[in-house]
Amino acid sequence: MQTNKIQIYSHKDLVVWQKGIDLAIVIYNLTSKFPSEEKFGLTAQMRRAVVSISSNIAEGRSRSTRKDFAQFLHIALGSVSELETQLEIAKRLEYGEKVDYNGAVATLQEVSKMLVTIIASLKAKT
Repeated sequence: MQTNKIQIYSHKDLVVWQKGIDLAIVIYNLTSKFPSEEKFGLTAQMRRAVVSISSNIAEGRSRSTRKDFAQFLHIALGSVSELETQLEIAKRLEYGEKVDYNGAVATLQEVSKMLVTIIASLKAKT
């Protein structure tokens, strides 16, 4: 019996990193529709948080130990929570469209679940 094991050569091979990049595109598109007075407020915060997710996944993947990788995944998970809060604020302020929020929230939840799963897997292997 042959198992289909996927080789991970770089952070770009990680589905969670790829989904994080997809989420960044969604957030950039969503925030481009925010009022101009939010350019240095909520727009900037949301964009920094979403970029931080994939950036920390990439940086953690380049570290030499599972413990270090898990630490950076925890930081990425913190950015997920930060972005979730900011999305809720923007939604309540009625910036953007409901459809945009649904896609952003769905992708954010997917990334969150993936991060939690990978962190648990790394902890189980140590």
